[in-house]
Amino acid sequence: MSERIDPPEPIAAYFAADRRDAMAVTRCFTNDAIVKDEGHTYTGLPAITKWRTDVLAKYTFTSELLALDETDGVVVVTSRLTGNFPGSPVILRYRFRLERGKIAALEIAP
Repeated sequence: MSERIDPPEPIAAYFAADRRDAMAVTRCFTNDAIVKDEGHTYTGLPAITKWRTDVLAKYTFTSELLALDETDGVVVVTSRLTGNFPGSPVILRYRFRLERGKIAALEIAP
């Protein structure tokens, strides 16, 4: 039996909304948050909303949380992403920095 992954609330909310609702994802972030994904940087809520809207328009996917580690204020979630994108499935590491109960920074990388 696998161990249950129990991320902090803003991260749990991010993964719950991630594959279906760009606006719900955006609400997980601070106003001036920064996201780095696939070689691009998105700064602020409008850019983050556009990033998620574009991803959701192109792909359908599921995310299975595999591991969680927290070091020096950074929460790293390892996840298996499976969907209709090139290279599926893929193991990704999501590096979250939280501030005031929201995501201030997120970097997604293999």
